[in-house]
Amino acid sequence: PELATSAVAAYKKQSDIAVGNIVGSNLFNVFFVLGTSATIKSLPFSLSQNIDVLFAILASFMLFLWMFIGKKHILERWNGIVLVGMYVAYVGFAIYRG
Repeated sequence: PELATSAVAAYKKQSDIAVGNIVGSNLFNVFFVLGTSATIKSLPFSLSQNIDVLFAILASFMLFLWMFIGKKHILERWNGIVLVGMYVAYVGFAIYRG
């Protein structure tokens, strides 16, 4: 649902709604869903998951840089292509890793 809402908002030139939807969804997933899960049952963390955390931090840092350096508050098409490419590479890596 978040992808469809963000895509429609971006198509209608309402980028604030698209970005807000994505950020809000991610914050909800991290803090509420993960917090609730950890409250019910402890979640193990292994060193093999460090690459997953590192990848998420890298993608978030790149997005932050692109949004606040250069043209203010504009994420250009090539930035989106790079982020989608990183996602595809990460999914491929996760499948390869098993």
